[in-house]
Amino acid sequence: MKKFHFRLQKILEINEHQKQEAIKTLQDNINRHRICETELKAIKDYCNVKIDRLGNIIAFKEGKPSLKKIMVTAHMDEVGLLVKDIDSSGLLKFLPVGGIDKRILISKPVLVGKDKIRGVIGAKPIHLQKRDEWTNALTMKDLYIDIGAKNKNDAEKYVSIGDYVTFDSKYTEFGDNLVKAKALDNRVGCAILIDLIKTLKGVSFYGVFTVMEEVGLVGAGPAAYEVNPEISIVLEGTLCFDIPELESHLVPTYIGKGPAISLVDRTTVYNHKLRDRIIEIAKKNDIPYQYRKTAMGGNDSGKIHTSRDGSLTTTISVPCRNIHSPVSVMSMEDYKNTSRLVKAVLNDLNEEEYNEF
Repeated sequence: MKKFHFRLQKILEINEHQKQEAIKTLQDNINRHRICETELKAIKDYCNVKIDRLGNIIAFKEGKPSLKKIMVTAHMDEVGLLVKDIDSSGLLKFLPVGGIDKRILISKPVLVGKDKIRGVIGAKPIHLQKRDEWTNALTMKDLYIDIGAKNKNDAEKYVSIGDYVTFDSKYTEFGDNLVKAKALDNRVGCAILIDLIKTLKGVSFYGVFTVMEEVGLVGAGPAAYEVNPEISIVLEGTLCFDIPELESHLVPTYIGKGPAISLVDRTTVYNHKLRDRIIEIAKKNDIPYQYRKTAMGGNDSGKIHTSRDGSLTTTISVPCRNIHSPVSVMSMEDYKNTSRLVKAVLNDLNEEEYNEF
């Protein structure tokens, strides 16, 4: 942590007393909220950074004075599980963190706690199930995590109640320029935002990495209140279900057809003038795009657009099959085109005044 504190001292523009307080707050946040240091290390040399009490990373990339205060966000958290009990045999019972389909959990390898103890999710063998159990998905209470412990005392040497559990899967390239990995929602958004901060020149904007989006958009509200943006762009991986049997109007997004621009979701009806301008920019720059054609789901925009005086928001997403699972799938071309589009939008919004916004 000493090296990490030294880096933080270089990037926080505050006096010595405040600096020490910030370091203490940061250490507490890391211990309690597991701030992702990867994002902070990646951007520290390219912007001014602060971290709020919840663990949001708020970066300001300074370019020429902007006509509008613009914020680009990506949430750092991922769906997972939380240990709620350890039984006498050393098996772990758990709760979901975020929206997880319980049907995909059985036999999945996982990592438990800060030491990443390996485990596997188990259930009653099919040989012992009753016939009516064959046709119904097992509930969370029917599942457990086996870490190979002999008993409860043995398990407690390695894990504790309240430990976070993540899927144990690897980033793999396959097929026609596709990628499979866990947590593409929202590692893909974080990766694009890091690249924006590192490479975009001459544009002033706030880049905000938020916490706890998957459990109620928790971090976005305080972050938006702090920045008070006029225009906000939310970056994320979004659901994709492009099987041949579905009629086109039922397909939310397609792999390989470019970034998905949201129309509406459970938390936001997106500003149509801003959306239309983004589409004009995409066409002008020969960037493929598509609409996100479902109202299901939601993201940080739900809290951002209602903060303080309000903020006009848009969501630009990379389509991901099998979202919220150990093996989401995305296209690298979609990723690259999403990054291209967001850069073009920021350049455009920085150069022209739009009274209708």
